[in-house]
Amino acid sequence: MSGERDPRAHWLDDDPFDKKTSPGSHSAARDDGNWRQPHIRVVHATGSGAPFVRIFGVEEQSRPIPVHTGSIWHFSKIEIEHLTQATLAFTLALAFMFTGGIMGALANTTAFVVYAVLALLTFTPGFLIHEIAHKIQARKYGCWAEFRASPSGLRFGVILAALLGIVFMAPGAVMVAGNTTKEQFGKVALAGPVSNVALWTIGLLCAVTVGGSDVILDELIYYWMIANGILGALNMLPFGPLDGKKIRTWSVPIFWIWLIICVSMVWFNFTQLSALLG
Repeated sequence: MSGERDPRAHWLDDDPFDKKTSPGSHSAARDDGNWRQPHIRVVHATGSGAPFVRIFGVEEQSRPIPVHTGSIWHFSKIEIEHLTQATLAFTLALAFMFTGGIMGALANTTAFVVYAVLALLTFTPGFLIHEIAHKIQARKYGCWAEFRASPSGLRFGVILAALLGIVFMAPGAVMVAGNTTKEQFGKVALAGPVSNVALWTIGLLCAVTVGGSDVILDELIYYWMIANGILGALNMLPFGPLDGKKIRTWSVPIFWIWLIICVSMVWFNFTQLSALLG
């Protein structure tokens, strides 16, 4: 019997207490006795990077993408490509809207080109700076953040504008990944509408100082303020993927303050702006 192993011996083979070992990237324990966990961030994106793919298309498989941890002003090659695609599609859809659809564009190609340039100068900056504001705010919190266009959303928007002369488009969004608090995530969302308020205010200052001095300049100021008012107000709505829902989740008072500000811009645009520009 002395040479036989006690069948109960396996109870003692494994330590019933979890052994705490320090990760290689840390050498000290926290005050609560647990080792600090290494900061690991894994980011996945769909093949198209489309945030609205479930609405406008078939969801694709996710794939790992490299995380850039340098300057907050860094734009990857794929991000620049997606911003360019969204800008061109947004401009094209607006030009179709201004000319009454594809039939109007074919009937008056000169007007179509003029309105495309007008959209590029007045509406597109509001869209681009809105998205870049999200990105910069997220990067300030140490998150990975890049814009990804929605190809199906862009196609839907351009086709709708061409057929009906109506712009309803989900061009894409800034994808954010990282460890953030509810407040930080809310501030990332708020950065977009705040940027539109700032751009609208610049337009208002121009309207007050140089409004009425030149017809072309008045048109640029008018559509600049219209664009930023609409972009700010629409994104403050507390629905779906819009910024307003994230902001309201963080702080109801702040949500209402900025919603009122953005709606006030739209009210001013349609009731006071024309008179101000003379």
